[in-house]
Amino acid sequence: MLFMTPTCNSGHWHWTPLFIWRTTKSAITSLSRILKSSLRCEMDLHEGAVHGEGVLDLSRLNLNTLSLVNISEERKMGTKQLYLSFNRLPSLPGSVCMFSNLEFLDISNNGLSVICEGITWLTKLRTLIAKNNRLDEFSLPKEFGSLPLEVLNLSGNRFEEMPAQFLKLQRLQSLSLGGNRLQSIPAEIEILTSLEMLYLGGNLITSIPPELANLPYLSYLVLCDNRIQGVPPQLTRLHSLRSLSLHNNLLTYLPREILSLVRLQELSLRGNPLVVRFVKEMTYDPPSLLELAGRTIKSRNVPYSSCDMPSHLLHYLDLASKCPNPKCAGVYFDSCVRHIKFVDFCGKYRLPLMHYLCSPECTSPCSSNPQSDAESEDEISVPAYRLQRVLLG
Repeated sequence: MLFMTPTCNSGHWHWTPLFIWRTTKSAITSLSRILKSSLRCEMDLHEGAVHGEGVLDLSRLNLNTLSLVNISEERKMGTKQLYLSFNRLPSLPGSVCMFSNLEFLDISNNGLSVICEGITWLTKLRTLIAKNNRLDEFSLPKEFGSLPLEVLNLSGNRFEEMPAQFLKLQRLQSLSLGGNRLQSIPAEIEILTSLEMLYLGGNLITSIPPELANLPYLSYLVLCDNRIQGVPPQLTRLHSLRSLSLHNNLLTYLPREILSLVRLQELSLRGNPLVVRFVKEMTYDPPSLLELAGRTIKSRNVPYSSCDMPSHLLHYLDLASKCPNPKCAGVYFDSCVRHIKFVDFCGKYRLPLMHYLCSPECTSPCSSNPQSDAESEDEISVPAYRLQRVLLG
């Protein structure tokens, strides 16, 4: 195509060729897309600088790398929140470490398979959101646990086990690993003593470790959509627990001790094979010599300290559970008698609760006739004000 432009020379007008451009419709379209993408990026940077007060939003720009050429040093230093979600980043770029004052980072929905070592240089990072990527336990840098994270959301990834780096995040208050491939919860999770919310729904978890009960501030525990068959009675030590989601598991009963969760306001149990009637089970394995010794020490209040025995025995003694019979001062560890009791929840629902007796000779404090739960005069009930929501269906 030949383009002409009129020019004036010595008072005479004539036509001068401007330029010659041979092109196709597809080339014009491609150029238009590039210009629009570039313009949009510049507009987003401008809007972030004007309205964000430390917020830089680079989400949904179809980025496959992070170029900081057009971002001033002042802007990098002033950015506290960075959004990179819904792009095409295969790994977290090392250039992210240039935002030295970053406190919030969202890298969700990118297809990320690796998080670079540079993230560990973000010494002020409090929140990391990396949902819906391709991350697994091998995707994180070795020093990931040195970050001062308080909120970590890695839901919708490919984790098969909880990385050891997570257990070093001493400030962590919220951990979300829903929709992964986790098969278990490590007992070492008790190290995360600042944890307030734990979301592990939509995994392949089959059991709950008793050590989970050692999290003093845990308020929200989500374990729905797993393969859990039982709830450990030690969870009664979760005195801060307000919401417990156990729906869509394989539960057939609940521990009697769940009644001691005085702050529990929401309990979700729908989608579990909780049945209407149980047969009393008196299967009893005699206690080991270790358990007999432990029972004697705990029931007779024999004093002991870390100087008297190794740490693993101290830990074992801490796992002692008191017999629920008020007339019995005994304790048990692994050997106990299981007994089912139906409990009236909020005047609407009858749930099968499991409680444990220290021996077959110990009489149940709840009912002397397990075959007549409905007619039992001393049947336990949970008043409506204790639980605001009980979700069974």
